[in-house]
Amino acid sequence: MDRDNLFKTTSIRPISILDASIPLAKYHPIDLSSSNSALNTLDITNPEDCQLYIDATLVKSGGMVAYGGYLEKRNLYANSSRFSEGESRNIHLGVDFWCEQGTKVLVPVEGVVHSFQNNDDIGNYGPTIILEHKTIDSTYYSLYGHLSIESLDNIYIGKRFKAGDKLALLGSPAINVNYAPHLHFQLILNLQGYTGDYPGVCSQMDLAFYKNNCPDPNLLLRLY
Repeated sequence: MDRDNLFKTTSIRPISILDASIPLAKYHPIDLSSSNSALNTLDITNPEDCQLYIDATLVKSGGMVAYGGYLEKRNLYANSSRFSEGESRNIHLGVDFWCEQGTKVLVPVEGVVHSFQNNDDIGNYGPTIILEHKTIDSTYYSLYGHLSIESLDNIYIGKRFKAGDKLALLGSPAINVNYAPHLHFQLILNLQGYTGDYPGVCSQMDLAFYKNNCPDPNLLLRLY
């Protein structure tokens, strides 16, 4: 089954990925790409400056969640050595959902915990959970990064979640390794042996592979 049809059979309506009390109409897109001139006067790598821009975007739109970023080329990682070693990595492979710390993270479709860990080096995800999802003839994975540390307390491999269950809470900048509070949500077809972690940013050189292995999360969420 090709990936487009895989997700068409999984979901046909928009799915809330955060607290169900937040209406989907309150989700608004945000542009954090390096081509956005509005960011030229901001230090987007500073979580406080980043939060100010997110807040301003939400006030202007009347929204509660700012989302976007799939395959977006960003300057957000410029100050982190983990993204500058070798071929520079600055292309984002998931969708980010920027919202207040402590916001509930929901499971979009039924799955079981594949792995989890606290990726606490600078620029990484902080607390991270990966779920495994099975269809009749396929398996894929979803990654949730930048969670609260408490989100890992009652997690174990094989724990089952139904669609709409609470999975975790969003972490603070101190816990999610110096980013403004948000959820990094990523779909992965082949984990390549990773556990509790998987690259969320790639280089231009590796884009073709990761674009194929990490489909657009909107194929599942149907938000836009």
